[in-house]
Amino acid sequence: MKKFRKVLDGLTTSTPVNPGGSPVCGSAAGTPSAAHTPRDLEIHETLMSEHFQICKTVRHGFPYQPTALAFDPVQKILAIGCRSGGVRVLGGPGVDCHCQHESGAAVLQLQFLINEGALVTACADDTLHLWNLRQRRPAILHSLKFNRERITFCHLPFQSKWLYVGTERGNTHIVNIESFVLSGYVIMWNKAIELSTKTHPGPVVHLSDSPKDEGKLLVGYEGGTIVMWDLRAKRADFRIYYDEAIHSVSWHHEGRQFMCSHSDGSLSMWNLRNTAKPFQVTFPHGKTQRDGKKESCKPILKVEYKTSRNSSDAFVVFSGGLSYDKAGRRPTLTIMHGKAITVLEMDYPIVEFIVLCETPYLNEVQEPYAVVVLLEKDFVVVDLTQSNFPIFENPYPMDVHESPVTCTAYFADCPPDIIPVLYSIGAKHKKTGYSHKDWPVSGGVWNVGSQTYPEIIITGHADGSIKFWDATAITLQMLYKLKTSKVFEKPKTGEMGRSAELVEEDPYAVQMITWCPQSRIFCVVGISAHVILYRFSKNDANTSITSLEVRLQCEMEDVISPSDTENTPCFSDPSGHSPQLHSPRSNTPDSVRDSIPCLKVKDRMIRMPPGYQAELVLQLLWVDGEPPQQITSLDLNSAYGLLALGNCNGLAVVDYLQKTVLLCMSTVELYGSADPFQRLTRSPRKNRQSTSDFCMRGLSNFYSDSKKRIRTSYQSLTELSDNQVSLDLERSKSPTSAPYSPSLHNDPRGTGEPVSNLRSCHYSPVFYLLDNVKGPGRKLSLPTDLKTDLDHVNGHCTSPTSQPCAPGRARVPGGPEGARLARRGPGRPPFRKAQSAACMEVSLPVSSLTEGYPSRRAMLQQLHGVSMYSHDEHHSTTYSWSERESRENSFSRSRSSSVSSIDRETKEAVTTVQFAESYGRKSDSLPTPCLWVGTSLGLVLIIPISIPMDEQERLEDPVTVAPTGTVLMLKGSVLRFGFLDCGGALIQNPCEMWRDQHAPEDPDRPRKRKLVNFSPSSSQEASGDGHLAVVCSERQAKVFFMPSQACLYVHNITESSFVLRADIVSVCNSVCLACFCANGHIMTLSLPSLRPLLDISYLPLTDMRIARTFCFTNGGQALYLCSPTEIQRITYSQEMCDNLQEMLGELFTPIETPEAQNRGFLKGFFGGNAQTFDREELFGEAAAGKASRSLAQHIPGQGGMEGMKAAAGGVVGELARARIALDERGQRLGELEDRTALMMSSADTFSKHAHELMLKCKDKKWYQF
Repeated sequence: MKKFRKVLDGLTTSTPVNPGGSPVCGSAAGTPSAAHTPRDLEIHETLMSEHFQICKTVRHGFPYQPTALAFDPVQKILAIGCRSGGVRVLGGPGVDCHCQHESGAAVLQLQFLINEGALVTACADDTLHLWNLRQRRPAILHSLKFNRERITFCHLPFQSKWLYVGTERGNTHIVNIESFVLSGYVIMWNKAIELSTKTHPGPVVHLSDSPKDEGKLLVGYEGGTIVMWDLRAKRADFRIYYDEAIHSVSWHHEGRQFMCSHSDGSLSMWNLRNTAKPFQVTFPHGKTQRDGKKESCKPILKVEYKTSRNSSDAFVVFSGGLSYDKAGRRPTLTIMHGKAITVLEMDYPIVEFIVLCETPYLNEVQEPYAVVVLLEKDFVVVDLTQSNFPIFENPYPMDVHESPVTCTAYFADCPPDIIPVLYSIGAKHKKTGYSHKDWPVSGGVWNVGSQTYPEIIITGHADGSIKFWDATAITLQMLYKLKTSKVFEKPKTGEMGRSAELVEEDPYAVQMITWCPQSRIFCVVGISAHVILYRFSKNDANTSITSLEVRLQCEMEDVISPSDTENTPCFSDPSGHSPQLHSPRSNTPDSVRDSIPCLKVKDRMIRMPPGYQAELVLQLLWVDGEPPQQITSLDLNSAYGLLALGNCNGLAVVDYLQKTVLLCMSTVELYGSADPFQRLTRSPRKNRQSTSDFCMRGLSNFYSDSKKRIRTSYQSLTELSDNQVSLDLERSKSPTSAPYSPSLHNDPRGTGEPVSNLRSCHYSPVFYLLDNVKGPGRKLSLPTDLKTDLDHVNGHCTSPTSQPCAPGRARVPGGPEGARLARRGPGRPPFRKAQSAACMEVSLPVSSLTEGYPSRRAMLQQLHGVSMYSHDEHHSTTYSWSERESRENSFSRSRSSSVSSIDRETKEAVTTVQFAESYGRKSDSLPTPCLWVGTSLGLVLIIPISIPMDEQERLEDPVTVAPTGTVLMLKGSVLRFGFLDCGGALIQNPCEMWRDQHAPEDPDRPRKRKLVNFSPSSSQEASGDGHLAVVCSERQAKVFFMPSQACLYVHNITESSFVLRADIVSVCNSVCLACFCANGHIMTLSLPSLRPLLDISYLPLTDMRIARTFCFTNGGQALYLCSPTEIQRITYSQEMCDNLQEMLGELFTPIETPEAQNRGFLKGFFGGNAQTFDREELFGEAAAGKASRSLAQHIPGQGGMEGMKAAAGGVVGELARARIALDERGQRLGELEDRTALMMSSADTFSKHAHELMLKCKDKKWYQF
């Protein structure tokens, strides 16, 4: 039945609507005499479903929660493993690849097959994986799953195909890298230690070959036992038992001694000649106390012991080891070189570090030149070649998360001159003191693709900073950084009292970004209900900042009541509106707070450096003790010189050229006589409770690991108050039949204290509910679409089973099931299982001032930054729709259950605004500047604007804004507008070209405003015949023909979920509507016919971070914040997916393996070189046999043999193999030549001695011998 219903929905959703007589648009459809009728439009659409495909392109930023680090000294590439199972491989510029284990298990250790183009990963699920790096998108060739043992340590000797694997039981297994199967050779822990030992040595924490003899394996156990195992003899050469636990071991390159780090903060040096005790024990950071004992120190987690040719003193690098008494000390990395000890303090805990050396051979002088330090939230490389140990300038965008990212914006195909200009300004503010040497991680090859265009990513952060990034050709480079906090005065302690406490954590957090690349005007919306307008200038300036204060508070009553009869239209007279009756102020300190902003703008002359300079600050004010509601929508038009913003109270329009407020009205007042609701006055509130505690909270807790989260289900939510009276029963009554229950307005028990977790109320993804709902008359209810979205929480089915009524037992409306039936509508099943597998993470702060907001509209308002805690939100609100309204647009009959009781209690917020050249009235013959306004109730208002055309008159004469009451209707909150001409091409918004206002005056060339797409003649030619308006809401998309306002096409985007983000974008020289839904689906619809082109379940909405940062752009690209530190870019264009291989960098390049040092003939003859042996003879199946099948399971990788053959059978692979074979042949010929020369020298010496002996004995007689 579900499938049949779905098929019917698909057949009916995209059909064109009769433009002549359908009330679907909210008004009668008419056609002006000067315009074509909608039936005459014939637009050829070129986009097909074959043009779309979802594919991840590249990931930027710091790997989230790193766990492991590895480096290939020959290929010069680096790998970082993460707790989520991801692996990032980094090389030179543009060489950045992200791999992901399907299991999602944490990566414990990484091992490169040096100069082989392969990587071994050991994961927390006790699985080894072999990755092929010889292809641009690495793939797993083999996997080996251990069934009975836990992996703790791995070691792969250089130029060996046998991997040593240590386990938690203390055993050491050996894996063949080529076949990825276990060898029968095993070093059992009970054979490694002495039989007399009574305790288990612990897990294996270290494995390494002896630099002097590859046949000797050093095994370190956590308990303090060290064993030198002879692989040939299969016995222990020696055993060391130490009192302290061992964390790491490092060899001297000669193989005669090694160093251990211990849990007591000590370093011990051992000599192979005498293993009875260490010949040196040091506490680098431990001081001797008065009693002669060393003070206790923290463990040294890792130590590396490296030698250098230029100095007889070795480098000893280790992490940890500080004394416990030094509280508050930051994590440190210590470098010991001779008697000099350098301690480098780090900002974050050290995860891992590696010392980079010139040679990959362990038996040669190492020559260290850098230290790569992986921190929890940073990545640092220290230069060891300079005495002050400076750090290298990091070329990777590892500081995206320097302050938590709160919003993003993505602009493709920007003006080509904007990136060099931003880079030149930002380069002046770069830090200095870096090492002058080149970045040591320089492997791989990357070339700029042929299809490149300027791209810019803008990120807003919790500290108020803005970062501009160059995202051209799948790279990311920081261009320019702007700090919005410099506009405001720093609040002094106790100066602002209560309001300072509200916003002191993140008062400048960026909530929304609007940028016009052509005019370079930039607007920032902050969490403190402020807007800052910036202009770009190449010159510094001394200027003051203009501050405008807007008192945007709803003065009209928002309660909506049903009409007396369902057959009468519900358009009411504006005289029915009554002013809001203010209740007496409470005794709280906030009750006296009125007409003041949250922040104080600097009121003095300020020197502004080149770059973006603040010109105007717009702030919403406190009103009668109520803090300003956060701004939910913003748009700016540089050609008009206007700025519009809206929130849940109303709309404001500002002329930023004349620095005046043109319009400040509540949403109700904008309708005029076209208000589709009947709104009645409400009795004064008896007890006004301040909501300042819930208004402006910081953003940091959104990223805090200690954030408290409550996972809930539909069942637990609906059972909170099943026995209470439903508010739906109150809505079914006439407004005059009975008053509202006084408990809804004045409940003495409704004054619970908010929990501390409410700091995250602006960012948690889904639905803030109550867990302290008390008293009669309260009902916590959910819209059906939310119930379906919450069917699966964290992958577990939580929906209750709906049972049909028993025979003879009717469900009465007054019973517990009555409210649910009333919300569903007639014929709707009690519960319908969700069709998506989305996993929602639900946060439930406690609130005593609301009746519950678990609706998708509440989430969208939360997504756009609306404070869901308003002073009148605990009063019920109802709708009334005319029966002539089509079923498709009827909220009360909608299958998507938009008519839920919680939906009806939200205020009508302005969710989107956009300036455009359009028709404000049906009678208009030419387009004029208009402001399109969309609300949370699915209504669209068109407001004409009269703007003087002359530049001088524009600066002096007033701009007229006149709401006409034009209303269009959709299902769900309105998200996006777009405008097409009659040919189906996207109409570009008018804009002003950039001009530097602070540049020196030129009398010959006076600066004038240069406007684009803004003139009566061009507008008449382009749009005199009308245009198409595309409106997308969270449920539905519609295409209207203007000025007749006839609805040409309608498409129900989703029934089981709702749209989070929608954009009209250009793809393949055409336009489409791209949508991202809460269930993780990415959809594209053709324009204007709204044909579905793509519908793919990409990722579930598991975090509000994705919803807040997901954005589409032109060219078939999109991005979102996949973790608090990483930006994931994707493409939904088939063309870009096809060209992606050319755009990605090569991780592997054919490089000759450096030759081992020639130790000389005599040194080699007398055994000075390291001894080698054939591991195949020991570990092969012929000698060691097969391992137990139950011990480990071999799993072929997705890359498989095909990937291996493709990598090895390509031209590059063949050339590389031929090159390596020639190198090996040349090396053998060189060795033969050396041996031949040595033999010739020996023969010459022998000939010389023989000749001398002949001359000496030539004249002697036989009897003289």
